[in-house]
Amino acid sequence: MRILKRKKPKIGGLILVVIITAGFAAAKEDFKTETDNLKKNFPNLRVDSVKESPIKGLYEIVAGNQVFYFSPDGYLMFGELWSKDGKNLTAEMREKVLSEKVKSIPLDKALKIGSGPRQVIEFTDPDCPYCRKVDEFLAKRTDVTRYVFFFPLRQIHPDAEKKARYILSQKDREKALREVVSGALDGKPAPESVHQDAVLEEMEQVAKSVGVRGTPALWIDGTAVNGADIPRITALLDGKEVKQ
Repeated sequence: MRILKRKKPKIGGLILVVIITAGFAAAKEDFKTETDNLKKNFPNLRVDSVKESPIKGLYEIVAGNQVFYFSPDGYLMFGELWSKDGKNLTAEMREKVLSEKVKSIPLDKALKIGSGPRQVIEFTDPDCPYCRKVDEFLAKRTDVTRYVFFFPLRQIHPDAEKKARYILSQKDREKALREVVSGALDGKPAPESVHQDAVLEEMEQVAKSVGVRGTPALWIDGTAVNGADIPRITALLDGKEVKQ
C-alpha cells in the first residue's frame, strides 16, 4: 500500500495528483475529530464521504471514483485493502460507488438498441476488436435493452472518432453501427457525415464521469464488467452469477 505524507507529494519519482470535483459530505458526528484532522492536514482535498475502515484507527475516504484511506497521524494511503477471506474490500467499495453513479447516467444521450428486460449500458470504441466481440454477442440476444455510449480511444484507433461521428449522424444509427463493427468501413476513407462533435463529447463526458478509461466497459443491470468477458456477461444476463 502506498503512503502519502503531507507536504511530500513525490512517491518513487512520480508526482501524485488528485483531482476531485465533489463537495465534502457531512461526516457522522462520531467522525468529527477525524474529519477535522483530515481537513487540517490536507486542506485542498475535497471528498465525498468519510467512514471507519475495517482496520482500527484507519478511515475510508471516497473521493470521486477513488477509494483510499486516512490515518489521523497525517497520512493518506492508496492501495488495496483485502480481508482475511480473500475479499478485495477496496475494489468492492469502488464498484459500489460507480454503481451508484451509473444510476444517474442520462440514458437519453445513448444509442438505444432493443427492448428486452435486461439493461446493458455499454461504453465502446467502434474500432476496438474486443468491443466488436461484445457487440456480436449482444446483437444475438433478444432479452436486452442496450444503451451504447461511444468512447473512441484515439491514440490506438485513429479512425474510431470518425466512425463514431458517422454512426451518430445517420438516421438509422443501429444499422450504421452494424455496418461499422462488421468491418465494412475498415481501411476506407471515413464516409461523409454531419459532424456530431457535441453529441460525441457528451457521451465521452458521461464515460469519464463513471471512471471509464478503456473499452469495452459495461454495466449489466448495475453490475460492472470490464473487457470482453463473455462468460461473465452470459452468467449475469442468464441470472447465474450472484451479484455482490
